[in-house]
Amino acid sequence: MELEYIRIKFDESKFSVLTKSKTIYVLLDGVGDLPHPDLNYLTPLEAAYTPNLDKIARNGISGKVTSVGDGIAPQSDIAVFNMLGYNFKDLEYFGRGVVECIGCGIDFLDGDLALRGNFATIDSSNKRIIDRRAGRSISRADSEAVCNLIRERVKLAGIEYSIEPTIGHRVVLRFRKKDFRLGQNVTNTDPAYEKINGIGIAVDTSDSALFVAKSQATDEISKVSADVINDFSEQVINTLDNCQINKERISHGLLPINCILLRDAGNKQPKVEDINEKYKLNFASLVDMPVEIGISKIVGMKSYEAGEPSDYELKAKTLAKVIGNHDLAYVHIKGPDEFGHDGDARGKKRNIEEIDRYFFKVLNSEIEQSNSEYDIHYIISGDHSTPCVKKAHTDDPIPLLISGDGFAKDGTTRFTEANSERGSLGKIYGYQVINEALKIFHQNGK
Repeated sequence: MELEYIRIKFDESKFSVLTKSKTIYVLLDGVGDLPHPDLNYLTPLEAAYTPNLDKIARNGISGKVTSVGDGIAPQSDIAVFNMLGYNFKDLEYFGRGVVECIGCGIDFLDGDLALRGNFATIDSSNKRIIDRRAGRSISRADSEAVCNLIRERVKLAGIEYSIEPTIGHRVVLRFRKKDFRLGQNVTNTDPAYEKINGIGIAVDTSDSALFVAKSQATDEISKVSADVINDFSEQVINTLDNCQINKERISHGLLPINCILLRDAGNKQPKVEDINEKYKLNFASLVDMPVEIGISKIVGMKSYEAGEPSDYELKAKTLAKVIGNHDLAYVHIKGPDEFGHDGDARGKKRNIEEIDRYFFKVLNSEIEQSNSEYDIHYIISGDHSTPCVKKAHTDDPIPLLISGDGFAKDGTTRFTEANSERGSLGKIYGYQVINEALKIFHQNGK
């Protein structure tokens, strides 16, 4: 049976359709994992009690997905772009710094240089990194105070810059030099990530001592950028070392914020196909992190907000309200990734259970109570794996679930790594996920 469309006109500048079926596309950040001794050698997904996810799984088929490419341990930005269907295999990626700059509303022009940063704790005597995220305990007041101090004291000859704290340890930088195009071919000062063709690649640092790196340029124009980055980094360390903010943090048992680790430089505006035109569907997103907000803006999705990253119940209720106005809603849920980075397998298991209880249970209930006339389809996966035993992103495949009432089943009973190995979808790549799901929906007459 052909897909039926109800055509509406809501914006003359964009093509838009509304289908009688609705797709909810959930990416659980860093959910993929490996067996862990603290969980009797199960993964957090396998050990977690997830009756609501299980219900969705029994209505579908499963497989596994490599979000970016074999051997690539991606960051979330490039992973999400791929999971939305954008493959940068033969193109230079514009960089996470640019994406987050756009996501948090910093004015950015072609020729500016944008970078993502982490507030970090270092031993200032030798620049050995003690904690790449300053203990993850950073209040909004502290991050604002640190940035204000940097704005006041860090001066760069001939360079104007913007610095904005976002959430937790995260910060975004934009440098601008009048009448000069800054180059983006510079290395990171954050040694936990490499940059290849603009793509941030996680490095396995589980057994390594890390030190703040000097940025290196690979072409003449980028040497200016590397000098700017290194000058900024040195001044930041000198400014923050023993400042009053850190004296107060230390007095409260917190790690000092005395360094900013920079990565993923970019110097050009993104140009990608509008996602609504790409799939001939009306897309929306429910996102809260700057990188996901930036991605939504870049690809042309209408974005909705729903509280803090951990407000799972509010996200479910908001999603149930807005899905009727769109064909496909993409939802990015933070949580599992942070426990993966901390090596906390039990915490990751508990977090997955919280997502099941407060997001999927509430979402199922809200949709059932709405008595809507449309069918709900699900695509559930992750952007990358963050195994607790590695404490970092890896290239391990992520479980993928495609589900809907009336589907031919393949014996999938849970959304887990073990089920994904047996699923009929086999292994696919991130850029294929939405097209594969739409094909399955069409084959099932929905």
